[in-house]
Parts: sequence; C-alpha cells; structure tokens
Amino acid sequence: MKTFMFISGLMGKLSPTDYVGFTFFVGCMAMMAASAFFFLSLSQFDKKWRTSVLVSGLITFIAAVHYFYMRDYWASFGESPTFFRYVDWVLTVPLMCVEFYLILKVAGAKTSLLWKMIIYSLIMLITGYFGEVVFSDNAALWGFISGVAYFAIVYEIWLGEASKLAAAAGGEIQKAHKILCWFVLVGWAIYPLGYMMGTTGWYNGVIPSGNIDVAYNIADAINKIGFGLVIYSLAVKSQKD
Repeated sequence: MKTFMFISGLMGKLSPTDYVGFTFFVGCMAMMAASAFFFLSLSQFDKKWRTSVLVSGLITFIAAVHYFYMRDYWASFGESPTFFRYVDWVLTVPLMCVEFYLILKVAGAKTSLLWKMIIYSLIMLITGYFGEVVFSDNAALWGFISGVAYFAIVYEIWLGEASKLAAAAGGEIQKAHKILCWFVLVGWAIYPLGYMMGTTGWYNGVIPSGNIDVAYNIADAINKIGFGLVIYSLAVKSQKD
C-alpha cells in the first residue's frame, strides 16, 4: 500500500502538458510490455533462438527499470536524467550489439566479432558521457571520439566482417541483419545529434540547442523494441523452416 501511494504521489507531480514526463511514462510502459512479450514467448523457441529472444527481453526490461527512475527524476527535479540514461545505454547498447553476433553464429561468427562490437559500443558511450557530463569544456573532442566509435560499428555491420557473415548466411538471417543495420544507421543517429544539441563545441550554431528528452524517449522505444521484434520475427520464421 505504501508503495502504491508513493507511486501515485509521483504521478500527481506531472502536469498534463508535461510531454517529457509523458514520454518517460509511456516509454516505461512500452518497454515493460515488450519485456513480458519476449519472456513469455521463450518456450516456443528451441535452444538455438531462445538466447536471442531472451536478450531482447533483457534489453527492454533493463530500459523499463531505468525509465521508471528517469521519470521519477524528471518529476522531482525537472532536469534531464543524463546519468540514468547513460547507465541504461551502457547496459543495453552492448546487448544490442550482442544480437548481431547471436544471429550470425550460424554463419560462423567468432567471439572476436562479439568483443569488437562490445568494445566499440562502450567506447562510444563512455566518451559520450565524459563529453556531456565530466569534461563538458572539451565536449567536441570527446564527441569526436564517440562518433568515431559509432561509425566503427556502422562500418562493421554494413561493410565489415558482420556484413560478410550475413551475406554468407543468406535468407532470413541476411534480411534481419539488414533491418538491424538500418536501425543502427538511422535510429541511432538521434543520439549523436542529441549530444550535439546538449553540449557546446565547434558545432554551435549548426545544431540548435533544446530539450532532446522527448526525441530520446521515442527513439529509445522504437530502437529497443524494434530490435527485439526483428529478432523475434527471425526466430519465428526459422522455427518454421
């Protein structure tokens, strides 16, 4: 009862016109629903695909927990929950990179690809956090390093080893890989743009400043849930083969 009253009290702090808070709340509910869907569907898959679907559920579950705290932080202080957002990304983005490895194992993907993708993603996120929070006076430098790591991921999945493995696998795996590649190239593009809007650097005047949380929240839900649905669809089609 106390927990319910506490949550109800927090909900009362959100104004009907608080669209940032609204998207935090909707994002949390959407991630929770997606997690329940992925977890409850595990029993229909064999061991080959169960891990991939499980990871999809973990990604949205971790995000749902963080979105609950981010919404609480926003409701309490009216500030962007940058710390919680980066903690969420540090946990979920490497897992999204793991998904590439898991679907490409059938084509002979090695653990070197897995660790390469994880390392690229961690460099991208840690240097992004440094530039946005810790060393904001040098945001352009840290943003450049973060951007290089991002484009390293893009290169790897579009033209590098991951791309070649997907081509070798062919069929539904190659189709799913291509869709995930578009998620990274287009869907993830909001994050470097948001970084440029939230920090100062050589790009001042090129990207206007403003509250990016609404765009982040919508992009997070689309990217993370969409990633999982692509994996789920691939697993369902593979079960029928």
